[in-house]
Amino acid sequence: SAANLQYYILKLTLVVSATLFWLVGLAIVCVGTYAEVERQRNKTLGGLFVAPAVVLLLLGSLIFSVAFVGMVGALRDNKRLLRVFQWILFTILCLQLTFIVVFVLCRNKVLGIFKANVQEGIRHYYDDLDFKNILDKIQVKFACCGGDEYMDWEANQYHACQAPGPSACGVPYTCCVREQEGDVINTQCGYQALRLERVETDGYIYARGCVD
Repeated sequence: SAANLQYYILKLTLVVSATLFWLVGLAIVCVGTYAEVERQRNKTLGGLFVAPAVVLLLLGSLIFSVAFVGMVGALRDNKRLLRVFQWILFTILCLQLTFIVVFVLCRNKVLGIFKANVQEGIRHYYDDLDFKNILDKIQVKFACCGGDEYMDWEANQYHACQAPGPSACGVPYTCCVREQEGDVINTQCGYQALRLERVETDGYIYARGCVD
């Protein structure tokens, strides 16, 4: 009958969707586990902000668990599991809405925490490969440099003006302005950039921060 056909189509859709999300969750857990093992070998910083592997593990575990409940509930026509699945999804939706509201109401405080993490990451830029790769990509993608501004790199022991070595008083090459995508990268393009006034950085490095 039409009712049975509709039921089986709905069931098949739910099973397939839940199974796909279950596999995605499993894949994320595997990637997160591998990344966390690698991170532990070079671990210097704490905190979730500089540990994307931990975020992957938590996210993957959540997706895996929720999708598993939905998949089993749909396969076995278990109303209790389906009800649990429904309430979990509803709870996640409420948490997302709550997070958005909290962020809007406490935007300055949230940004303050975010900036503090960025500043801490800049200080340990060369010690934590996870954070280094993330910040490099952000600086290139959004054409920015540092947290508040390019002068934030003075806090890094290798880029501080009193530091020895060629990186002293400079910024990472990912802060440099590129004329064309695919240009040969000059890793010393940020040399002595911290000695420049903001107006002098135009066309040379990005002066604005990534948290603006």
